[in-house]
Formats: sequence, C-alpha cells, structure tokens
Amino acid sequence: MFRLWAKIFKDNRLLCDTVICDSREDTRTHKVFHALDEVCSQFDLGRPLWLDANIREFQKHSRARFYHDSFIEQIDFDYLEIQMLEEDD
Repeated sequence: MFRLWAKIFKDNRLLCDTVICDSREDTRTHKVFHALDEVCSQFDLGRPLWLDANIREFQKHSRARFYHDSFIEQIDFDYLEIQMLEEDD
C-alpha cells in the first residue's frame, strides 16, 4: 500500500492534513503525482510546481515542502508539506 501524508502549516501550526492511499499498480512517481493532485483537490489548491529543491528533498528524505514560490496563485498559509508514510514493497 502506498500512503502519502499532506499537511498545511501557518505560523508553525498544523491547519489541516490528509492521508492519500493508493493501491494501484503504477510507478512511485505516478503515485506521488496522483496523490498530490488529490491533496490539491481536497484542499482546494492549485497544483504546486516541483522546483529542483523540492525534487532533491523528496528523493533524499521522502518529504517535500512547497512554499509560496511553488504556487502560481496566492496562498494563505506558510507551506504545504508532503511526506511518504508507506511505499509498496
């Protein structure tokens, strides 16, 4: 089972979170992109841009933070964090 945890923070406080589960047969990258799309839909956000720093952070730590510069529209929080909870074996 693939699970990704998404959290929105403002002023070092957790505003909301969700866990996306995906049991489809697909690549890790496709599952991450699909989960991020689902997160953005649930939180009513535009899809963030994957900057080089986000990609490196996610590859190294299975976690990424999307700040203001990753979003095209104005956001009213400090950052969106995604974190891998469980990957398929």
